[in-house]
Amino acid sequence: MTKLTTMVLGGINSGKSAFAESLITNQTTTPYYVATSVVLDKETRDKVETHQTVRGPNWHTIEEPVDLAAALEQLPTGSVVLVDCLTMWLNNLLYHELDVDGYTQNLLETVARSDLDITFVSNEVGLGGISENALTRKFARLQGTLNQKIAEQSDRVAFVAAGLPMWLKGGI
Repeated sequence: MTKLTTMVLGGINSGKSAFAESLITNQTTTPYYVATSVVLDKETRDKVETHQTVRGPNWHTIEEPVDLAAALEQLPTGSVVLVDCLTMWLNNLLYHELDVDGYTQNLLETVARSDLDITFVSNEVGLGGISENALTRKFARLQGTLNQKIAEQSDRVAFVAAGLPMWLKGGI
């Protein structure tokens, strides 16, 4: 298998995760799902359980809300990986007041030297208006920067709206 890095962008409930999973389900190796979400309420728990049911029992799930680079480094050579999602990961870094630039750089370096087939899922948060809230503006700026860096390093990038994917870079 040739190393391939894919990024799937979209809004909330756009179908981006389902599309990203569909890119992986045809692989011959057992896929890994790296979950960045932290379950803090029933709504999130229900969403996680629904995603797990849809994916089925063949996926290996790794829960890593902060150190994505370390999680990826521990996977077997040539693994197929879905990271869902970078938006929650950024949220977790900000919540814990961690060095976003440092963690992002570490992730980019890890992806560059890995031999993994990785698909990243991330929200495109820059399509709405400008918030009056300073933290929300900071988050949108950081998310946009993170998305640009991952997209630049990716072999292919898709944008999903209303469940419909559009390839922005590379493609099938």
